[in-house]
Amino acid sequence: MKIVIVSPAYPLRGGIANFTAQLYKELIDNNGVNVFTFKRQYPELLFPGKTQLENGENVDKIPAEIIIDSINPISWKNTAKKIIRLNPELIIFAYWLPFFAPCYSSIAKRIKKETKAKLLAICHNVIPHEKRPGDKLLTKSFLTKMDYFIVLSSDVKKDLEIFVKQPKYKVLPHPVYSRFGERVNKEEALRKLKLTEARYILFFGFIRDYKGLDVLIEALALIKDKNNIKLIIAGEFYDEEKKYTDLIKKLKLENNIIVFSDFIPADEVKYYFSAADAVVLPYKSATQSGIVQIAVNFRKPVIATDVGGLSEVIKNNEIGYIVETGNPKQLADAINKFYDDNKESEFSNNISKIAEQYSWKNFVNGIFDLINS
Repeated sequence: MKIVIVSPAYPLRGGIANFTAQLYKELIDNNGVNVFTFKRQYPELLFPGKTQLENGENVDKIPAEIIIDSINPISWKNTAKKIIRLNPELIIFAYWLPFFAPCYSSIAKRIKKETKAKLLAICHNVIPHEKRPGDKLLTKSFLTKMDYFIVLSSDVKKDLEIFVKQPKYKVLPHPVYSRFGERVNKEEALRKLKLTEARYILFFGFIRDYKGLDVLIEALALIKDKNNIKLIIAGEFYDEEKKYTDLIKKLKLENNIIVFSDFIPADEVKYYFSAADAVVLPYKSATQSGIVQIAVNFRKPVIATDVGGLSEVIKNNEIGYIVETGNPKQLADAINKFYDDNKESEFSNNISKIAEQYSWKNFVNGIFDLINS
């Protein structure tokens, strides 16, 4: 099948670009695939990070045409023209923010007029975590131009049904991120990160308010004197860093928390997950999380809050624990229970048993089942 993917991709960084790279690699085995990505994803004024570009060595450098400017309609027109000339049978849009709806809608509208291609949106989110005026109008303008939808959790499916009546959709959980390699032994990981021997839990990824890092810091204060537990925070601050550092000082946790406040390159991810005994997602809101599937790749138990579709993957007391959101005491109790009951080995073995169901092959088969149904 001749397929086009419209999405962030290398040299852009981040979860959506990572997702697209692995999707491309799975599709290219039996299909012709062209990727169209952004030459400007966000205007600098709107981007909270240090750089939008991948800077690691071990990155998925998939071939992509760097053409789309998110705020330049001329580039949208040119992109649509190039896609139309390819005459694809399937066009896949990666959707996660209303900001991109005008750009995507314009491209999709032109394509629908001049081709018979099937248009499919992979909805990482439908309703964004951080809401802004006009989100609903923009989201509807794009989604109503799609023929099919892949949603990564039942929670996203419910959001989709707000905008599209009787959508043709399939719920396919986020596949496992295997691109970060295999875990190394804990001793090697600690040496690489220059950490001393201890029990480590990991908070990983971009830091924004909805991810609840403040709740985790408050939970750690309740257990800092038990089990020699320390917290690794690994990720770039997209929120005000000072409010977290002030909280750490207020709770006297400077010796219990290690902060790596830069974007973590792909070739270094394995060290952070290998150093940790468990990964903690204290999210205040979520639909699903690619961090969970990185943890699954490294066979690391996950302690997370009961928001969005997290509990669809993290089976409570099987591969981790699910706790009430915004509750530092319950989160602290779960972390203590994990260590007191020596659950790491049991949970890790359980993860090994379920990992195959989250393969990229199964994900791609699900896409074709949907569009051929």
